[in-house]
Amino acid sequence: PWQLPQPISRPREPVHPYDTEGRVIFSSSSVSLLPPNMAALSAWFWNERFWLPHNVTWADLADPEPGVEYPKAGHVLSALPLALGIFAVRMLFERFVALPCAYILRIQTEATRRAQPQAILEKVFTSITKYPDTRRLEGLSKQLDWDVRRIQRWFRHRRNQDKPSILTKFCESMWRFTFYLYIFTYGIRFLWQSSWLWDTRQCWYNYPYQILTPGLYYYYITELAFYWSLMFSQFTDIKRKDFLIMFIHHLATISLISFSYVNNMLRVGTLVMCLHDTSDFLLEAAKLANYAKYQRVCDTVFAMFGAVFVFTRLIIYPCWILNTTLFESWAIIGPYPSWWLFNALLLVLQVLHIIWSYLIVRIAFKAMVRGKVSKDDRSDIESSSEEESDATKDGTKPPQRHSLTKGENGTNGHLAMGVWGQEH
Repeated sequence: PWQLPQPISRPREPVHPYDTEGRVIFSSSSVSLLPPNMAALSAWFWNERFWLPHNVTWADLADPEPGVEYPKAGHVLSALPLALGIFAVRMLFERFVALPCAYILRIQTEATRRAQPQAILEKVFTSITKYPDTRRLEGLSKQLDWDVRRIQRWFRHRRNQDKPSILTKFCESMWRFTFYLYIFTYGIRFLWQSSWLWDTRQCWYNYPYQILTPGLYYYYITELAFYWSLMFSQFTDIKRKDFLIMFIHHLATISLISFSYVNNMLRVGTLVMCLHDTSDFLLEAAKLANYAKYQRVCDTVFAMFGAVFVFTRLIIYPCWILNTTLFESWAIIGPYPSWWLFNALLLVLQVLHIIWSYLIVRIAFKAMVRGKVSKDDRSDIESSSEEESDATKDGTKPPQRHSLTKGENGTNGHLAMGVWGQEH
């Protein structure tokens, strides 16, 4: 009963998601004109021999039976307005939910020392560099008739002005915790009723003629929209040193989700997304406990996060996900170009899992041996880490770091590491 249906006998045109007049046929309800000079490019990009298994054409998927819906490339565009909606909901959530919770926990915006107004230094800070080298410091010293140490302190205080407050970080983490917990709960409830959770071969039977259900569409598009919203919010969130790295990460995640949607690998895609959502809310919960200075809770939840992360990424992911995408799919549908690309991306993700798991285990080991967590090179509180490095350079004593159990930022420098906090 799971044999692929024979392709419907029909003309071979269109052989890509555009008809002969260049109109997009992503969905039956919307049609838009494609510029003539883009027709050749679109035909090359949407080559069905790359995207689809052998003997399957875009035409076979373009006109299903009444009541049957297959994923269309145009569906992913609906994630963009939804992403803006999620971003707006986040602003309201942080203002009317997270902020009152922070006040209940007595988390306040700490006072920061502001740098003395100085137009020349401000211009250098905003337009040239936030970390002037020795040569530039000496030049500024002569120009302003200030000693070098005073200029170094000015730049350090100026950087600290941009330091995000604990209150701001708490609100951001509470939003992420809420969404991650919600989407993980929804994913578990949805997959619990699906056949492919219990038998991963169901991901490939009758592929690519697998019906798109409303629940499956909602799950996929919501995840996609959330990562679009993360890209938007990078420009308003806490500024981190790894801004570009995380931007590329979000872009790669969006590309992988969109890619699997277009060629209807949604079933295995839902397994991948749910597996990666398993530990995200634990990370944010540990950060919340740390900001609220419930350090024992923070340490306990962080230990749970590390255990879940390593177990899901190093055991379940290769033994369950990669097994079905590499071996079960090979036996049922056989390889084709986009199949190779999809599995290559999943294997790259596995390499990243190994690296991130090593970092987590190393940090946990140091915490147990030394009783504190070493400084995060990326850090959720760049201004503090920048101040340390800058203070070391100018010969002043860096501020004392707190231990794992007492410090305001004890584990948080690592809890906020993008390599685990934002990864899927």
